[in-house]
Amino acid sequence: MHLFYTPDIDSNAHEYVLSEEESKHCVRVLRLGKGDAIVLIDGKGNLFHAELIDDHPKRSKVGILSIERNYGKRNHYLHIAVAPTKNIDRLEWFLEKATEIGIDEITPIICERSERKEVKIERLNKVVTAAVKQSLTAYHPKVNEPVAFQQFVEECSVSQKFIAHCLEAAKTTLTQAIDGSGSYCILIGPEGDFSQQEVESATNNGYQAISLGNTRLRTETAALYACMEVNLAYRTDVK
Repeated sequence: MHLFYTPDIDSNAHEYVLSEEESKHCVRVLRLGKGDAIVLIDGKGNLFHAELIDDHPKRSKVGILSIERNYGKRNHYLHIAVAPTKNIDRLEWFLEKATEIGIDEITPIICERSERKEVKIERLNKVVTAAVKQSLTAYHPKVNEPVAFQQFVEECSVSQKFIAHCLEAAKTTLTQAIDGSGSYCILIGPEGDFSQQEVESATNNGYQAISLGNTRLRTETAALYACMEVNLAYRTDVK
């Protein structure tokens, strides 16, 4: 299955012209030609079965044959707010794997102990897009601009909110804490963990403290662990 990301496609379109980048990949790299079948996704849950009708290397045109709506839609919403890692490759690794497993929204949060204060959202989105195409999903996770920790905890309004930290305090496991509401936000701190003040601020704003096990995890590992826990809790193909 040759899949192309087309975020600007009209969900009722009968034809579509691929971007120059996707056209080049289609014709020059994959060596597809007229009559070949391809698949388009808009990142919003629509999957289009299409046929190449003009194999121009800069503006390939396709004809839409059919559409599957809500393709691969999951039964929960997951937002992970994670402190950017000093080594940006580790954050990109998390984004790639979380996209493959299942995540809806990611927000880089700047904390007291953050060693990285800036990220290039365009680059992060490219990592996510590549993972979307690799995993054959029709939903493209939203990557938000970085935001200060305090602003984020005050503004987030999902059903259940959690903060994972290593400080001595009463905690529960994520699996035990999930109440089935279907909408979750999880805070993952920087390499030096959240400060006491940040933990208190989060709990005062309705966040529940959770543990992700008995070992100290790297930031990106903790974020991926949380992503997997939520997705496993909602799997319907295993008991």
